[in-house]
Amino acid sequence: MSDRVSAAARSEKFGQAEGADGIIRCDACPVLCRIRPGRAGACSRYANENGHLVRTDPALTLAHAVETGAPLVAFANDAWDGTLLDPARAFVTGVGAGTTYPDYKPAPFIVGSQHDGVDTVTVVTEGIFSYCGVKVKIDTDRHLGPESAPVRAKGEQIGHVTTAEYGSQMLSLGGVRHLTGGSKREGSVTCETLLALCAAQPVTLTIDGGHEVVVQAGHAPIVDGTPEHRMRVGCGSATVGIFAQQWLGQADEVIVVDDHITGVLSEHQAGKVLGMPPAGIRVRGRRSTPGRYFQVASPGLGWGGTDITDPLEIIDSIDPKIAWPGLRLLMTSTTGDHALWCVLDERLRPVPAPMPEAVRRVVDRIGENCEPSLCSVIFMAGAGGSLRAGVTENPVLLTRAVAAGGVRVTMGGAPCYLWPGGGITIMADVLRFPGNAFGYVPTPALVAPIEFTLSRALYAQLGGHISEIVPVEQLLMGLGGQLRVEGWIAGNPWPFAKP
Repeated sequence: MSDRVSAAARSEKFGQAEGADGIIRCDACPVLCRIRPGRAGACSRYANENGHLVRTDPALTLAHAVETGAPLVAFANDAWDGTLLDPARAFVTGVGAGTTYPDYKPAPFIVGSQHDGVDTVTVVTEGIFSYCGVKVKIDTDRHLGPESAPVRAKGEQIGHVTTAEYGSQMLSLGGVRHLTGGSKREGSVTCETLLALCAAQPVTLTIDGGHEVVVQAGHAPIVDGTPEHRMRVGCGSATVGIFAQQWLGQADEVIVVDDHITGVLSEHQAGKVLGMPPAGIRVRGRRSTPGRYFQVASPGLGWGGTDITDPLEIIDSIDPKIAWPGLRLLMTSTTGDHALWCVLDERLRPVPAPMPEAVRRVVDRIGENCEPSLCSVIFMAGAGGSLRAGVTENPVLLTRAVAAGGVRVTMGGAPCYLWPGGGITIMADVLRFPGNAFGYVPTPALVAPIEFTLSRALYAQLGGHISEIVPVEQLLMGLGGQLRVEGWIAGNPWPFAKP
């Protein structure tokens, strides 16, 4: 058995003894903790166990399901000898693997395996990411705060509001300037918040000039204490177009209130094509094209993401030459959460009235067509020198091979989106990571798993650390109790599958 995969060798790779008192200096990150026997370092990831520096969490291997439906047996104890896991089903992740700091060392695991007749190498490590953050998508029409407004956690700015997207508000959190470019407290709070978000835990954020929002990956946002339920089916104009045919004959005018584009059915091209007569009801705001209005109200927590609670406020005028007593008017939001049915009286004033059942069904259908409101958290990071040096002695060759598509990049087995351009800048959905995939070092920086999978032939061309390759069978046997096995995460593509 290779010393490289034995427990002692894996431990000693990072620690250096300092004196007879048993203290070990950990060099797994720039903090260089001095750890006494029986204690853990500042990150809680490494501990001094009988004079050896050990990982407090075992390395994680994910086992892919087989078509026969054979059950997966998970192991995380010293008694396991590795014989019960088919190596062809095993993907060794960076979770619990250790790091390459101080940069010149090969990655903790460089795993050789064969898949579909191809000799394959997976380079496995945990990256120390100072250049990292999260992009948060919050499905809501509610106004969370002005674009570019500071986003705070525990009073410290950790990011900012970015551009709103269709039915969602977007936040950009973290990044090197908040982690290391501000005060010590700012960096600590930023790191703590990123860790919680990446672990799919709830985090309370406040936005300058805006509102409080509780964000948790895979859950609905809570804005000022009120949970959201739906993201809009479309803007006001789109909603008019989608349901115009269903309103025909049921209402004489429909106004869909929206912070971005408010739609007016009889003016809209959909109403004209259906032959609807003008209703003479003019809404305030800036007319874009027929039946489409911008800036009918200010952003807020009311109807359609505006600041209004009474939709009649957006009616600028009613033309007595066009409108008529008894005109049937529906006002609704883009989610159907709010709706008002009115009939014009003899003085052409909108008077609220019971909504006809046929109209109510269409309003309910708006809600039916809305997606559930959720928060999405996407981890984003740049893989720099230490990661690449752990793969090859000439890091730029790895960068080029990744960009060319010859290297598959995963994070804890989760698929990554690779940004074009220079460097290895990647994004991954935190809900597709294994549990407990993220850690930190007190510099502060986040620690996250990363794997590079490629053919052995290409790895040799890149100047990879060929002498460090360990067959997967030998690695699984050698790790023993330092390994835990979990099932492959459903929905994630198998890294060894052919493109």
